[in-house]
Amino acid sequence: MNNPFEYTPDDACREAFQRLTDSLETLKLSDNPADINFIRELEAGKMLGVLIADDPEGHRHTLFAFSGQLGNGGFYHEGFVGPVFDYLQPDGYFKTNERAISRQNRDISLFETDTLLPLQDDYDHLRSVHEAELARFKEICRKSKLERDAKRATGNADEALLIRQSQFEKAELHRLKRNLAASSAPLEARLQEARRTLAAMKKKRHADSEALQAWLFSNFTLLNARGERRSVGDIFANTPMRIPPSGAGECCAPKLLQAAYINGWRPVSIAEYWYGCPKEGEVRIHGAHYPACRGKCLPVLSWMLQGLDIYPPLSNDNHTLDTHTPEILFENDWFCVVDKPSGMLSVPGKGALLSVQEWLQCRYGDERIVKMAHRLDQHTSGLLIATFGDLPFRIMQSLFATRRVSKTYVADLDGDYRQHLLPPLGTISLPLSPDFLDRPRQKVDRERGKEAVTDYEFIRVTDGCSRVLFHPHTGRTHQLRVHSASDEGLGMPISGDRLYSREGCASTRRLHLHAHKIEFIFPLDRKTYSFESPVPF
Repeated sequence: MNNPFEYTPDDACREAFQRLTDSLETLKLSDNPADINFIRELEAGKMLGVLIADDPEGHRHTLFAFSGQLGNGGFYHEGFVGPVFDYLQPDGYFKTNERAISRQNRDISLFETDTLLPLQDDYDHLRSVHEAELARFKEICRKSKLERDAKRATGNADEALLIRQSQFEKAELHRLKRNLAASSAPLEARLQEARRTLAAMKKKRHADSEALQAWLFSNFTLLNARGERRSVGDIFANTPMRIPPSGAGECCAPKLLQAAYINGWRPVSIAEYWYGCPKEGEVRIHGAHYPACRGKCLPVLSWMLQGLDIYPPLSNDNHTLDTHTPEILFENDWFCVVDKPSGMLSVPGKGALLSVQEWLQCRYGDERIVKMAHRLDQHTSGLLIATFGDLPFRIMQSLFATRRVSKTYVADLDGDYRQHLLPPLGTISLPLSPDFLDRPRQKVDRERGKEAVTDYEFIRVTDGCSRVLFHPHTGRTHQLRVHSASDEGLGMPISGDRLYSREGCASTRRLHLHAHKIEFIFPLDRKTYSFESPVPF
């Protein structure tokens, strides 16, 4: 079976998805309110999955799934597989306890508004009255002290009398403080008791929520192709996340695999497609296929696919590597410039793939310590700068950080920019942040994203693809890819981009993005350096 994280849909999946979309178009004409609501939910944006499977007699079956839940809190619609674990039964354990926790939320809210807040208001009012009374008495004491000081200045004052007056006023102040504290003590005690009650209510709610979550994680079990079961809690226990994220096991692929295994069928091929509008900030194209998400699905599918022959294997996270090796275009005592092939990492990753940094270190040996001054995406080709030693590394990083390095990228975009009514020159400014549950995808995030600015210049259109020059001011992860694909940017994905687009408009075995030119002045010798790499596509 194909690797759900690295694939192009086969003909069977394409044909099945086309039949599905045709049936959804027909469903739009339905008078059934449930069907109408279902279509509206899909058009608001959902992932749809297709699985082709064979039964023991050799008959072929097609399964369909939608991601997550429906808006009414359900998992079911005719023609689609059900959930891996239906924990939403109205009278089931989960919903019963969830309602109990909801009642706790209401009780806590009512206690805060009806009991705690009035007590807090009364106590705050009483404290303000007491503070005003103390301030008034302290002012009397201050003026009295000034009068005593004036009498002492004349030289005719009765010092013993003045001392007794001072001692009396201090004693009166202490008595006033004690009396005020005593009068506020009952209200303060009620307030503290209310706070303890609220804390106990919240502690119980937290314990009940954790217990319900633990029940869900232990009862949400997933099959693999060997017929073995494992809970989603156990699956995530040894991952960096430790605890399953919300919706783990509810994506299309787990639903489809679970349904096939329950029927005793062996999966043959799988594909997931986006249907409807993109979610806010995300780059999703209606009808395009996408890999399974990594945050939720990689741990889950690593278990569920055991017992199947997967190609490429799940451990192989590489696209096709260009046949040529890296090439050193220039080197001196401080740095070297490398032409990186598409498919090669810039720095060492988690897997066994060779990186440019490791390749250089092997080449130079122990006599030079190699550090990469910046990075390119794995599937982007072109110019990379590596430094030798700490001082050149810090200098080059400073040049990049202060935007004193001029970079030019060449890309082919799927589509004709003129038909999109885009000006030939312009600037894109869209802040970006990671999609933590679907790494390495990035998304437009105007609230928490980091500034990302790109100048662009279209230079020609060939066979429905637009060639563009990019001049990025910032160096955010996937900046050019998201700025190209997002409807808030150019609205035309880079050809061959497997994360943010459908298949390219040309024969694109690789991502059509190349770091073509780089220029900078190096402070140690004050020379201007300029390098170019020919576009390989």
